[in-house]
Parts: sequence; C-alpha cells; structure tokens
Amino acid sequence: MTALSAKVLYTAEVLALATSLADYPLGESRATLPLRADARSPTCGSSLTIGLAVNEAGAIAGIGARVQACAIGQAAAAIFLNAALGQDTRSIADSERAVAVWLSGRAGLPDWPGLSLISGAIAYPARHGAILLPWRAARSALCSAASGS
Repeated sequence: MTALSAKVLYTAEVLALATSLADYPLGESRATLPLRADARSPTCGSSLTIGLAVNEAGAIAGIGARVQACAIGQAAAAIFLNAALGQDTRSIADSERAVAVWLSGRAGLPDWPGLSLISGAIAYPARHGAILLPWRAARSALCSAASGS
C-alpha cells in the first residue's frame, strides 16, 4: 500500500469511527448482553466478540463488542454497531450477504448506513474479512439464541 492509497483508505472519518467503539463496551458480565459470539478473519487475523440482548420479537435491543482489528475492521464494526439496534436474524443475514457481494464487486453499495465511509477498502481484499466480522458474529449469536444453545 502506498502512502497515497493509505490516505484514501484511512480517512479522518474512518479513524473517528474506529475510536467510537468505546461507545459500545462488551463488559465481562453477561447480565446485560447475554448472547455472545466470536468471529475471526483467517486472512488478516482480526477478531471480534459481540454481545447482544434481544427483545421479545427477537430484534437486537442492546449491543457491545470487543474488536481487535485494523482501523478498517474497527470502522466496519462501528458502522455495524451504529445501525444494528432493531435488526433481527433475517435482516442481519440478508445484510451480511449484501455486504459480501458488494465487497466482491458484484453489486452496489448495500443499504446499511455508513458503509460508504469504508468503500475505499473494496480495493483491498485482505481487509474484506475484517469488514464482515460484525455481521458474522451477530448472526451467529442470534442463531444460537434461536436454537436455544
């Protein structure tokens, strides 16, 4: 990655998103966020643990995360966390598929608020796994709740 491309990839908005993760603490207690799941990108080693609480309808009512990733992975997690409340298993799975297809270049920008801020990462396939982590972890946590495990 050249210095110029790094400037395009790591914008002030991306870096601000990365620092906003402090607004979504995971905490050690499962009392407030009982559904937990981990996701790891085999490409870059980024990892994410997500904690969720759901309402009676199965929609996300509370959320927190612990993220160990590059600034793009952190920004993607913040983008996910900022818009995840109210989402259910189906909408998370649909969004995960849409983001994956977008990253592959086979479709346009998905309807998830804020994704345009990391659109420069499409040109960096090594970052794609880190971008998908929050959707994968949330889907896993929600599916485990639905299956009762």
